[in-house]
Amino acid sequence: MEDKEIIGLFVNRDEEAIFAFKENFEAYCRKIALNILRNEEDAEECFNDTCFTLWNLIPPNSPENLKAFAGRITHNIALNLFRKRFTQKRGGGEAEIALSEFDECIPGTETVEETIEAKEITKIIEKFLYSNPPEKRGIFIRRYWYMFSVSEIAESYGFSEGKIKSILFRMRKELKKELEREGF
Repeated sequence: MEDKEIIGLFVNRDEEAIFAFKENFEAYCRKIALNILRNEEDAEECFNDTCFTLWNLIPPNSPENLKAFAGRITHNIALNLFRKRFTQKRGGGEAEIALSEFDECIPGTETVEETIEAKEITKIIEKFLYSNPPEKRGIFIRRYWYMFSVSEIAESYGFSEGKIKSILFRMRKELKKELEREGF
């Protein structure tokens, strides 16, 4: 079923929308959640929360790309769940490692000014990513958006873990310089 058809089901409040969405996007959303949370039950909970959120957001929203829209919702729900669990456990997972690698580049956001600043930083990051070759961009996104482990990325690209770590290190360093040049 096409995105527009599924969105139409959501708009019409047809419960079939959830089944169609699940059939088309469950594996994708659960993979995002699993990479962040590293727990099947949490990933399932995250997917269910994504379905509930979509039910509440469509309408009034009508996303052009349902996969990207759902992926972003899943990502945010998973990160929130991770933060909640992490503050309780203080355990060490892949998401914690990936986020800590990124800490030196980007500060957290709390105030309105910092939220506006975060949007500007997002634009700079997007510009930075698109200035890099697709392979490097893919490695960066897999690590910091999808929270793949270095070994998973290395395996998918056929590179050594050392090469992936080196690429990520250099890209973070370049991104930091870019952010500093832009006044962040």
